[in-house]
Amino acid sequence: MTTHTRGETAEPAEGDPFDVGAGGLLRQPKAVWATAGASVVAFMGIGLVDPILPSIAQGLQATPSQVSLLFTSYFLITAVAMLVTGFVSSRIGGKKTLLAGLALVIVFAALAGTSGSVGELVGFRAGWGLGNALFVSTALAVIVGAAAGGSAAAILLYESALGLGMACGPLLGALLGDASWRYPFFGTAALMAVGFLCVTVFLKEQPKPARKTSLLDPIKALGHGGLASAAASAFFYNYTFFTVLAFTPFVLNMTPYKSGAVFFAWGVLLAVFSVLVAPRLQRRFGSLKVLGGSLVLLAADVLVLGYGSHTAAVVCTILSGAFIGVNNTVYTELALGVSDAPRPVASAGYNFVRWFAAAAAPYFAPKIEEWSDIHIPFVVAAVTAVLGAVVVWVRRSALTHEAEELETRHATEDSVTVFAG
Repeated sequence: MTTHTRGETAEPAEGDPFDVGAGGLLRQPKAVWATAGASVVAFMGIGLVDPILPSIAQGLQATPSQVSLLFTSYFLITAVAMLVTGFVSSRIGGKKTLLAGLALVIVFAALAGTSGSVGELVGFRAGWGLGNALFVSTALAVIVGAAAGGSAAAILLYESALGLGMACGPLLGALLGDASWRYPFFGTAALMAVGFLCVTVFLKEQPKPARKTSLLDPIKALGHGGLASAAASAFFYNYTFFTVLAFTPFVLNMTPYKSGAVFFAWGVLLAVFSVLVAPRLQRRFGSLKVLGGSLVLLAADVLVLGYGSHTAAVVCTILSGAFIGVNNTVYTELALGVSDAPRPVASAGYNFVRWFAAAAAPYFAPKIEEWSDIHIPFVVAAVTAVLGAVVVWVRRSALTHEAEELETRHATEDSVTVFAG
């Protein structure tokens, strides 16, 4: 086994999770593919409105700060709902929780397309956020529990769904939104209905945990220093992430097609770097160095995005997808492995913290522009990315337990993979 410095995460020296053999990423049960496919559509809903934000503002006679509340209401409800997801799934089971989440998304996405005012649209997005929280948090636990090849393959599959969804969301929004800003919402409802049927048919009911999760368990889990450190760092990072996602479309000021193309390229880089590049960087340098370095590079990228020419802003928007992809993978592994709490509980506590930043950034970025100028929101975003890296550095000793546990787990999974082969 390769030797790593204290505080760094070891990756498997052998046993490629993309191996098509037994336990590889591509050989998964139908239930896993059905859940992952529905996850793609769920993540599409995050970036779906990106290319059509200006069109929505024009169609509903709303200001950029009012339209940005589409993200704020969505993620604020998502954050709070994270405290409920474990409580619900531990009582009714993973499959029923997934289906409940999908049903809510279908209903509220369809209602969003009928909105007559920005207030209605913001409200329907809040309901959409509740459904998304129930689905997404449970989907990760279901995929990890049902996937062949251990947690490493499961996390990569989940991140693949995230990346593909984030890439396709803006593209779908652009293609349908060019005709009307309402069509992307109806399209999402239709796709989610397909996901609902797939999960119903292919996913068997997951065994309920021996102990039911309380509403306070995710908060209690954050008492663990490592998980609290990962969540705090992710909070600052997510502010940067969603400044790029929610505020940049107004800065680029493009047609839906052009904006959709930019964010499609952004999403492709996010997917490639989260699934293909991040694991290799972790294997070579260790998770904490990779995460710290990626956050600093993201900070530099958003500064150029804010102060550069229009062409530079387009390039930096696309390039940010690479850093975001790396960060997403590393943060997910940290959240799932850093504490002794059950994975669904740890994930809920972690997401409860980080989604608040996703709700704050779309609200504050346009407000900061109104109070100052168009450059300052990106300065703030750069500062928060650096703060995320500072937390990783200062709290690296608290993350050491994760490094040691992850190294042992990867080594075990490698042995099982070799044995199975």
